[in-house]
Amino acid sequence: MYEPIRTKSVHSTMAGNTTDFPHRSREEELDIQLAGHLAALLAVTDELRAAAPTADLDAAAERLAEQVARLRGGPAPTRAGASGGQARLAALHRRAHALAGRALVVAASRADTAVAILAAERMDAHAAAQAAAQAAAQAAAQAEPQELTGVG
Repeated sequence: MYEPIRTKSVHSTMAGNTTDFPHRSREEELDIQLAGHLAALLAVTDELRAAAPTADLDAAAERLAEQVARLRGGPAPTRAGASGGQARLAALHRRAHALAGRALVVAASRADTAVAILAAERMDAHAAAQAAAQAAAQAAAQAEPQELTGVG
């Protein structure tokens, strides 16, 4: 069904000696990937802090920044400023929940317990924030028809 390969790979012959370029270990690749996910989660957390500051978000941002710096080997991550308002809160919580989930998967694959716990805590916090926002929206929707008809 498939024809066997009869010639050497173009990639190996073009590269010549394979030690000419640096190679990263799987662990280093996972560190880079995890730092990227955590940095993205930190950016969303900073946006949430700007829109609706809480002590929980402040503490989470600090912990995220510490982990990103550890994974990157020392440089502090770039912090995001405010770019949206109250209307974006639900979307930001959804995005943060998804990013924390991605970080959790990578942290679990590299057996980084501290980051896995942090990511799981952030997933729980953002899921709770989403549930609270939905409950508030449903309560407002139920209260609105009563106000319009004057029935109370």
